[in-house]
Amino acid sequence: MTTSLSIQEFNYDLPDSSVAKYPLPERDHSKLLVWEKQVISDYFFSDLPGLLPHGSMLVFNNTRVIRARLLFTKSTGARIEIFCLEPTLPHDYVQSFAQTSSCSWKCMVGNRKRWKGEVLQMQILLKNEEEGETETTGTTGSGGEGGNSVVELRAELVGELEGSFEIKFSWDHPGCTFAGILEAAGNIPIPPYLHRESEEIDLSVYQTVYSKIKGSVAAPTAGLHFTEAVFKSLSKRDISCQELTLHVGAGTFQPVKSDTIGEHRMHTEHFSVDKSTLDHLIAQQGKIIAVGTTSVRTLESLYWIGCKILQNREATPDELMVGQWEPYREEAGCIDPKEALQAISDWLVRHGLQKLVTSTQIMILPGYRFRVIDGLVTNFHQPQSTLLLLISAILGDDWKRVYGHALANGFRFLSYGDANLYWI
Repeated sequence: MTTSLSIQEFNYDLPDSSVAKYPLPERDHSKLLVWEKQVISDYFFSDLPGLLPHGSMLVFNNTRVIRARLLFTKSTGARIEIFCLEPTLPHDYVQSFAQTSSCSWKCMVGNRKRWKGEVLQMQILLKNEEEGETETTGTTGSGGEGGNSVVELRAELVGELEGSFEIKFSWDHPGCTFAGILEAAGNIPIPPYLHRESEEIDLSVYQTVYSKIKGSVAAPTAGLHFTEAVFKSLSKRDISCQELTLHVGAGTFQPVKSDTIGEHRMHTEHFSVDKSTLDHLIAQQGKIIAVGTTSVRTLESLYWIGCKILQNREATPDELMVGQWEPYREEAGCIDPKEALQAISDWLVRHGLQKLVTSTQIMILPGYRFRVIDGLVTNFHQPQSTLLLLISAILGDDWKRVYGHALANGFRFLSYGDANLYWI
C-alpha cells in the first residue's frame, strides 16, 4: 500500500487564468483530452461517441445539486451561512426533503463565532400555497400580499457533529416541504475555487442534463459536458447508458492537508444502485466507462461490497459500507468482478429489495487495481486532492505529463472546464 506517499508529489502550478469561471455556451463544445497507453490526443467532447467501442457502457451519477447554502441575518446585522451537507433526522434524503414541519441536518457554519446559539430566523414568502412555490422576503408576519403567506424558517444549533454541526430546521407552514424551503431560500453551492458568488446561470448549468435525485452539494462535473445530441450519437453506436446515485459531499473540495496520504481521513458519501443496473453490469460484455470520479468510487465500491457478501451472506446494509483502507488488505480482492456483482444482486433478492443503499469511504490511490471499470470520463482536478490521487491510480506518474500538456495547450480546468477520457 502506498500510504506513505507525500502529498507534495501530487502538486502542480495551476494559474487562476486556467480555471474556468463559467461554462461554455454549448456544453459539448468543450475540449476532450484522450489518454491511452501513454499516448495523448486532443479532441472535442462532441467526438466522444466515436471514440468509444461499439457495445460499450457508460455509467452516470444522476444526483442533483440542491440549493444547500442558507444565509441568515441576525438582528445585529451579522450574516450566518449554514451549508447543509446531509440529513440526520430523518436520515433518508427523500424523507427529509418531504418533511413539512422540521428536520435536522449535518451542516457547516460560516461566521460561527458570531452565532452565540440563539435561534436564527428567516422569512420566506409562499407565492403559491397549492404548488408550494416560495421565495425569500424581508416581510415579517403571517400574512402576505395577494393572499400569499409568510413562512418563518428557524435554525437551531443542536451540537457539534464530526467536525461540523447538527442544525435543526423548523417552519410554521405545513403546506411547505423542506425541499420547497431550500428551493426558495437556498443558493446553489458552486465550488469555492471559482472565487465568486453563485449567479442565476448556475441554477441550470451547474446541473447535468440527466440529474434526477436531489442530495448533492456539488455537481458530478464530468457529466456537465453531455447534451441530448451526444446521447443520440451514443445510441447510434449501440453504447448503453446506466445510472446510479452518489450524493457528492463538500469533502470532494477538501485538499489533503496531511503530509502523507495515509494520514488523510477520507470523507464518506452515500450511494444507491438499482438491481436492474447491477444486472446490466453483470451482463455487460463490452467496455464499462465511468462518467466522473463519483461513478468510479461507486462502481469500485460495489466490488468490495460483493466480496463482503460472499464472506457473509446475511450481512446488514450497515455492514456493507466500504471503509477507506479495505481494498488494500492483503487478503482482499481475489474474487472475479462478475461474481462479486452477482453476489449483491442475489443479496437483494434474498432481502426482497430492488435497490442497494449504503455508503463508501473508499480512497483510490496509486497502486490500486481497478476491478469494474475499463475507462473514465472526467475533468481536470485540483492539486493535492483525493481526485487527483484517483487519476494517478490510472495514469501513474504520467498524470504530470497529461496535466502539463493541458496547461500548455489552453485546456480549461476544474468544474466548468474541459474533459478527459482515460483508458485503463
